[in-house]
Amino acid sequence: MPLGMSERFMGHTPGKSQDAATDRGDTIPSAVRRGEPTLWLNPSVAPAAQALADLSIGQDDLGSAITDWKNFAPLLAELFPELEQSGGRIASNLLALSPEQSAEVTGPDGQDVPVVIKCDHLLPVAGSIKARGGFYEVLVLARALARKAGMDTSDSRVLASPEARALFANHKVMTGSTGNLGYAVGLIGRAMGFAAEVHMSVDARQWKKERLAAIGATVVAHPGDYARAVDNARRIAAADPQCYFVDDEDSKVLFLGYAAAAAEFAEQLAALPIHPTPEAPLVVHLPCGVGGAPGGIAFGLKHFLGDAVLPVFVEPVAAPCVLVQLASGRDQSTSVYDIGLTNRTEADGLAVPAASLLVCEQVGQLVHGVATVRDAQMFHWVARMAAQPGLRLEVSAAAGFASVRPVASSLTVRPCAHVVWTTGGGMMDDAQFEDVLARARAAAGSE
Repeated sequence: MPLGMSERFMGHTPGKSQDAATDRGDTIPSAVRRGEPTLWLNPSVAPAAQALADLSIGQDDLGSAITDWKNFAPLLAELFPELEQSGGRIASNLLALSPEQSAEVTGPDGQDVPVVIKCDHLLPVAGSIKARGGFYEVLVLARALARKAGMDTSDSRVLASPEARALFANHKVMTGSTGNLGYAVGLIGRAMGFAAEVHMSVDARQWKKERLAAIGATVVAHPGDYARAVDNARRIAAADPQCYFVDDEDSKVLFLGYAAAAAEFAEQLAALPIHPTPEAPLVVHLPCGVGGAPGGIAFGLKHFLGDAVLPVFVEPVAAPCVLVQLASGRDQSTSVYDIGLTNRTEADGLAVPAASLLVCEQVGQLVHGVATVRDAQMFHWVARMAAQPGLRLEVSAAAGFASVRPVASSLTVRPCAHVVWTTGGGMMDDAQFEDVLARARAAAGSE
């Protein structure tokens, strides 16, 4: 039986049927092609027990990742002083909005349903959800290299020893990123003694590039989009035997690093007066770029809560790459460019033209649906959450708030709560956040 799942979670409660209006006989909704906000309900969703049993990544893999995080905690506490108090645990709090704030998010179809925020924008050290995946993959790499060199890694703190650092100094970690994954990989890599190189797209913010350079990572800027940066980085890494590429598009390890967050979430949820069941499910709204973080979390949540949780991915109207991939039903990659969209969005962390096929394979029967939202909607919630309760969010991190109303109006059951998973922005300084708020005000003025 999946982790933490009881028999009462084994049923399946479908949502309302999907509007069949499509273009040219395919299954991508016309509104998606037109760049209009859309809620796509997944016609392939299956009962969790059935869907999970068919996947190439399983319960044992998830359990190992959860155990790994516990084993790495003493090392992380030694590497980063800010983690000493938590014993090396990288975790974020749940924040329940007031009834009045919840009602503003859910709208009239919310029926007094509470809204809870999973505050990954405040994750310690790296300040974004990417710490869960990026840190984990570099830690797993370091352990493998140390073991190959004959070190006893039963105490993870050996990976911070002078001997280990000398070993890692002969190796490089590399990734392609719009910013937050690159920072997470560069930060943990440099802390352990690796060389670090991050290839970034034109969508990446300048302050993110500067932050990487400040920790000693090499930043390589590319004129194209995220996909071009990743392709170039992957090619360069393949030519260097001492280089390890953290592949946001095709990494099982990265996926599992994110998935382990479900254990933390389930533990926190148990302390709240929120009790999900298939008849009153928990709806979790996850900002989505290439798919790794939301896919891993959805996978983990399904193992813990089964059909009592409905994961919803949220993408910009100009870059709905996971929606396009899942709705196309194709095994080969399908880009947003293929259906005439631009991939141009102020939500830089979500500016991805093509989804991870690995992720789509794993979550194709798990995700309840995908919502697409306008930049102006994300900016609205950045400003609103800054005013009360005082959150400092990146544009992409506010995407989940914009999907709550359309999802609430589509449901045939009353959910026990909506969870908005915020993914980055808490470590922006005042000047950087003021720039985001200024763009939010400009977006509001242009409506």
